[in-house]
Amino acid sequence: MSTDTQTTTHPISLPLEEQVVLITGGARGLGAAISNAFLGAGAKVVINYNTSAQAAEELVARYPQHALAIQADVRDEAGLKAMVAEAKEHFDAPVTTLVNNALVDFSFNGDARSTADAISSEELSAQFAGSVLAPVAAIQSVLPGMREVGFGRIINIGTNLFQHPVVPYHDYTATKAALLSLTRTFADDLGPEGINVNMVSGGLLRTTDASAATPEAVFDLIASGTPLRRVTTPEELSDAVLFFASPLSRGVTGQNLIVDGGLVKG
Repeated sequence: MSTDTQTTTHPISLPLEEQVVLITGGARGLGAAISNAFLGAGAKVVINYNTSAQAAEELVARYPQHALAIQADVRDEAGLKAMVAEAKEHFDAPVTTLVNNALVDFSFNGDARSTADAISSEELSAQFAGSVLAPVAAIQSVLPGMREVGFGRIINIGTNLFQHPVVPYHDYTATKAALLSLTRTFADDLGPEGINVNMVSGGLLRTTDASAATPEAVFDLIASGTPLRRVTTPEELSDAVLFFASPLSRGVTGQNLIVDGGLVKG
């Protein structure tokens, strides 16, 4: 008796230098570190920004053949689709890797956070729009191109704070937890099409624009609790993002890799 076995024609990997990578919020902070990592690896990179035009253009000036800066508010679905179309026209190839990194209107300042008795529906809704709805819209914008190639890598940026809320940023952590859930369900949905979906979750990073308001005592406290005895840098987290886009991760999907110097286990 013979059994027909269905096989897939999807490539299991593309070298980084053959990829077009879209990084939302890619002009400053962690986003800039991720952009630099991909550009250094030879990828073609779309640096999305909302208001940081100068920082985006400075990155392009360093890599004029491989970088493209495009302004778009990630909460605007039409703007996302237009950005993806412009990227394809510029590089003559569709986006194959999406990094959902943009952080909308948030500062990591524990002294100014809204506590449990004060957190508002408006704050929760604002973070949901930026950290859940926007990444979903970005994914939907790049899916046609990924399906055209038969390959895709989606990397969502998360946080270790919902496992270890050293500072309970209620709105931020709740929406990132929702994004992790979507990472896992999207991985199952899109896996048969050759599209891997993963999350990289950092802790407090030293230092980005978002963490600039963090008191030095908080950095010291977190460093003392890690096996490495230091706070993770944006460049270290970027290395993990690069891994998930590279051929080295071809068998990995639906995972959340925590990059925080060992502060959170599992």
